[in-house]
Amino acid sequence: MNRTSSTVVVLCAILLLTAPDFCWSTEVDNIKSEQLFVRRIVPLMREKCLGCHGADREMIEGNLDLTSLSATLKGGDSESPGLKPGEPDASPIYLAALRTHEEWSAMPPKEAEQLSEQQLSWLREWISSGASWPDDAKQAEIAEANSKAWSVEDGIPIASSGGLSEDWTNRRYDPESLWAYQPLSVPEELAEYDPSVAVIDRFISAKAPQGLFFAPRADRPTLLRRATFDLIGLPPTPAEIREFVDDRTDDDTAFKKVIDRLLASPHYGERMAQHWLDVTRYADSSGLANDYERGNAWRYRDYVIRAFNEDKPYDQFVREQIAGDELAPDNPEMLVAVGFLRMGPWELTGMEVAKVARQRFLDDVTNNVGEVFLGHSLQCARCHDHKFDPVPTRDYYSIQAVFATTQLTERKAAFLPSENCEGFEERKYLEQRRVEYEQNLVELDEAMLANAQLWYKEQNRSPDQWNEVVNRLKNSPGEGVFNKARNEMKRQGLSEDEYPPKLVGFTPQQFGLERVSRKGVERLSWEFDRYQPYALSVYNGKTLEMNSVKSPLRMPKDPMKSGELEETCILVGGDPFSLGAPVEPGYLSVLADQVDVQIPQTVSGRRTAFAEWITDPENPLTSRVIVNRIWQWHFGRGLAGNPNNFGSTGKRPTHPGLLDWLATALIKDGYSIKQLHRRIMLSDAYRRSSTHPLPNEIQELDPLGTSYAVFTPRRLTAEELRDAMLLLSGELNPKLGGIPCRPEINQEVALQPRQVMGTFAAAWTPNPLPEQRNRRSIYALKLRGLSDPMMDVFNSPSPDFSCERRDASTVTPQAFSLFNGQNTHSRALAMAARVLKNSKDDVAAITLCFQQVYGRDPSASETSSCLNHFDQLQKMITGNKPNTRQIPL
Repeated sequence: MNRTSSTVVVLCAILLLTAPDFCWSTEVDNIKSEQLFVRRIVPLMREKCLGCHGADREMIEGNLDLTSLSATLKGGDSESPGLKPGEPDASPIYLAALRTHEEWSAMPPKEAEQLSEQQLSWLREWISSGASWPDDAKQAEIAEANSKAWSVEDGIPIASSGGLSEDWTNRRYDPESLWAYQPLSVPEELAEYDPSVAVIDRFISAKAPQGLFFAPRADRPTLLRRATFDLIGLPPTPAEIREFVDDRTDDDTAFKKVIDRLLASPHYGERMAQHWLDVTRYADSSGLANDYERGNAWRYRDYVIRAFNEDKPYDQFVREQIAGDELAPDNPEMLVAVGFLRMGPWELTGMEVAKVARQRFLDDVTNNVGEVFLGHSLQCARCHDHKFDPVPTRDYYSIQAVFATTQLTERKAAFLPSENCEGFEERKYLEQRRVEYEQNLVELDEAMLANAQLWYKEQNRSPDQWNEVVNRLKNSPGEGVFNKARNEMKRQGLSEDEYPPKLVGFTPQQFGLERVSRKGVERLSWEFDRYQPYALSVYNGKTLEMNSVKSPLRMPKDPMKSGELEETCILVGGDPFSLGAPVEPGYLSVLADQVDVQIPQTVSGRRTAFAEWITDPENPLTSRVIVNRIWQWHFGRGLAGNPNNFGSTGKRPTHPGLLDWLATALIKDGYSIKQLHRRIMLSDAYRRSSTHPLPNEIQELDPLGTSYAVFTPRRLTAEELRDAMLLLSGELNPKLGGIPCRPEINQEVALQPRQVMGTFAAAWTPNPLPEQRNRRSIYALKLRGLSDPMMDVFNSPSPDFSCERRDASTVTPQAFSLFNGQNTHSRALAMAARVLKNSKDDVAAITLCFQQVYGRDPSASETSSCLNHFDQLQKMITGNKPNTRQIPL
């Protein structure tokens, strides 16, 4: 065989051997081309092309039909094929889409609809790969086979009421980010469990990293302390610890008894209410420029405490707070319950446009309902469609329309037998202050009338007309004669230089006294509501025209007689003066296929229907949100990391199956919060020790601490810390409910009058009696404009924003507050006196202190250290004369 023949043989052999690879490669390319066509080109042509080139067979532009490969290859009026497979630069449909070719007109015609760079690259790649165009059956087969993988990569469409743009309406979402909108779902293999095994622990075990061992159970004293602080916010007593430790029943039975005892305690409601009030932004004042006191806000606080103590079903609890006045308008408790809608900062001053103030209330209540009950920050959709979640602006204003007929009022509501009405004798003090203020104003009015005569004399003008007006108005009711006379002169058409000016002839001292007295009378009108049978509430009706609100609002006799019946429109850019399309009352349309409730457009009944939508068992958000909050109140963090944000920017649940199982269990248990506590607290996850025998293993296998292999201890809250000190010193007044108390706070802060619009509010005045001051912290007067520094430094949240989770910081001012603060000093003295009275020597005193404060005996080294410290203090103070305490003035 010659050289040439040999070469040919070798070449043929190579071709034969590699032929399958060439065929396989061609087949793979064809599959990719078909997949690209189904995944990218079909939706692209449907969106950009077929409206003019195939959707309507009778109206095909330029006779170019793009509904099939054969029709596209045939072309249109240009008599050129619409595309040339493998040659994108010679394909008219690609060149037209580029919009830069001289021969082919730009397509689509509208510049706003031009293809993006990404879409152009898809079109070019498809043509380059041969322009595969499978038939309809093959397209359906390809779409079904790849739907799951494609949805992960490209996202999935979500039906809603529609966005402000087509792009937003048609956008796609990562399926995993939509977990909160999915129906509750529990894996069958975990839902069916052996009754002897806690189902919570089955979920946690299923998610635990391989090779990770769980910590053992905590000892009984530790567990009791954990449970007691969790459920009542106070430490266990030595007697309670001994009872639990000495209980000879098995651990489960003994701990069940502890849980039941704590859940039955009236202090349970106080502890849970503190959590809830953090979320709802409870405060006893309005905030903003005037920070007017909300004299009867305390009734809402006590309603929440009673609701938790009574184990009111959570769905009922929600309905009452949104629509209690509609559900039972003659029930005072229902009028108090809707105080929830009034919790946000709000005021209307003469310096603000009433429409703006009204819109601020509607925005506030819309977002608050979203965060508290639905785990959604709806305000992100106020000015534009939500950037991340399937919440269009239309939904935001549809929910706002639910509250368009809701008006603010302090509504008559008789005191309930269950309400604590003690302490009302304080009203006498306020009456005395009002008499003093009013007497000051009378004397200042007389001074101005006298100064007016001097003014006329200085101006060489006759006071006859002025005197005639003054004499006529002397016995008329209302504000001072001087101001009434000025108003009358103005009404008669006189210019301002023809009658005395305001505060004529006043000295600086008189000017200040007038301002303080006038504003004082104004502010006292808010404080007096504290002792009146009124509720911080709402009613349904027309929106009244008001220039300012300087005293508590009262409900009109006929809510529909005057004012405007608001029509809710989309506000362009959130501007109340830029009205867009009108909307009807509604809810989150992303859940419309799961919960369908008709919300009426009538003046009354909107909130009731909306509350029914929120509490419908098929609404997956409501139950998930509350069980996540309860879990966080026990473990320090929720299963989903952002309790107020279940959207795509919030942290996704670490144990989604467990979250859904708890939500389902809550519904099946009749929305009992107490039963939910029992389920959680009886789990091994809750009862684990906070120390692990293999800490390095935990750090390696569970660095984020989401396996619940150990129990993560938490800091005491500011309120728990103060209340515990009062309890241990024997000073705590455990009485439930009632008007706010005023405990002692940092003196430098207390003696600084709050600056409010145009004047000063009175300085902080503690209650005169210890039993009044030393009540639980939840009952302390909470002013937005004046916070307690001790509460602040230990992370008590601001009531201006919903607090989904308290911060836990370690900062130097905390040490200063404890060691230098008068509050701690007073508690230490009282506790020392109590301990010394019940101990025979120093060692016994130290032991008793440890038992009461820490719930355990001191170690030998701790006892020795305390004795040495005590001895050093004794030597240091011996012979030193104590300094007299100076109060800064």
